[in-house]
Amino acid sequence: MKPRSILLLCAVFVAACASSSAFAQSDAKKPVDDKRPAIVKETEFSWKRARKWTLDYVDAMPENAMSFKPTPEVRSFAEQVLHLAFWNYGLAEAAGGKANPYGKKQETLEKRDDVKTKAALRKVVEESYDSVLTAIAGLDEAKMLEQVQFFNSKFTRITVLAIALDHQTHHRGQTTVYLRLKGVTPPPEP
Repeated sequence: MKPRSILLLCAVFVAACASSSAFAQSDAKKPVDDKRPAIVKETEFSWKRARKWTLDYVDAMPENAMSFKPTPEVRSFAEQVLHLAFWNYGLAEAAGGKANPYGKKQETLEKRDDVKTKAALRKVVEESYDSVLTAIAGLDEAKMLEQVQFFNSKFTRITVLAIALDHQTHHRGQTTVYLRLKGVTPPPEP
């Protein structure tokens, strides 16, 4: 390879690295001097990603399909997503201490008709993720590793947050079938 070609190739590589680094910084919207522990930053990243994806699912489902059930025995689309939101709040309570605004019974939220429009559903879901993200923001590495009461057991806060992330993924995954049955292509992974 000629020296000029090598120089050009190096310049392209440096430009590509610089632009991807700039993209990563702007995408994260975090200052470069973010000194929070990796465990906190990575947990926050996972929850922000989950939030976006779940809201994309809500946005994708047509307004007239919020009450859709694939079979009579299962939750409607709105009830699935409200169940997810209720437990986001509940699990954020275990991790961060802020009480679930919908109490202790999931039916309190799932059966409310006033939150089954697309706009109201989206608001409840968004606020549930905000509750989790607020809980995460109040934690440092030591607090992430502290044990908290979780149902009849004790787990570290990071484990509670991982269980919560798994739970919301499970229910969002169930709604993939609902979208497909309504002829909607599920949103791509963010």
